[in-house]
Amino acid sequence: MKPYAELREMAVARKGEAELEELLPKRRENTLAQQTDDRILAEFTKRIFQAGFSWDLIEKKWPGFEDAFHGFDIGRNALMSDEDLDEHLRDTRIVRNGQKIITVRDNAIFLSDLARGHGSAAAALDNWPKTDTVGLFELLKKRGSRLGGVTGQYALRALGYDAFILSKSVVAALNMAGVIDGVATSKTAQKKVQAAFNHWAEESGETHARISRMLAFTVPD
Repeated sequence: MKPYAELREMAVARKGEAELEELLPKRRENTLAQQTDDRILAEFTKRIFQAGFSWDLIEKKWPGFEDAFHGFDIGRNALMSDEDLDEHLRDTRIVRNGQKIITVRDNAIFLSDLARGHGSAAAALDNWPKTDTVGLFELLKKRGSRLGGVTGQYALRALGYDAFILSKSVVAALNMAGVIDGVATSKTAQKKVQAAFNHWAEESGETHARISRMLAFTVPD
């Protein structure tokens, strides 16, 4: 496996030191613990609706989503009835996709379950060890709705969790670096990915998020 320093040199060669630093996530304290659970549900929902739709469209309609889903209160949305669903399907303020609307209810239930066990869903997610981020990805995939793949990963990053993201570029870089051979979907491959990020973080003192973004610049766009 290539060392962090060699990989960074490759990224610098492609982007330049100043531009690379500008493109990397800013160093910051984990902010997920400061989120309220309604904001977590909102971020999950936004990422789910952005998949397959124009991001600009979702952003334009987002105030309508906030109104339609009661500010994404997890208790209120966990109790979404058939009548509520029918109302949402007629609501022109939002994108009226029934399968994605149902995820609001399902993910509200998921977050409510986490909150009961940990005081808040934010606390449950925030306390998940960064050395087992792939375990958190698996939790979102199994217990959440449409939060598998990069959808949940981007949501966690946006919420302030120090997550790497297994984008196409990052997976290509992981192959180039000798971490995996092929896709990063199997449990065996993901364990290798996690071990690599843990090692690079210890080696460099960098966050997983910054390492992930740097890796994306070691390979052609």
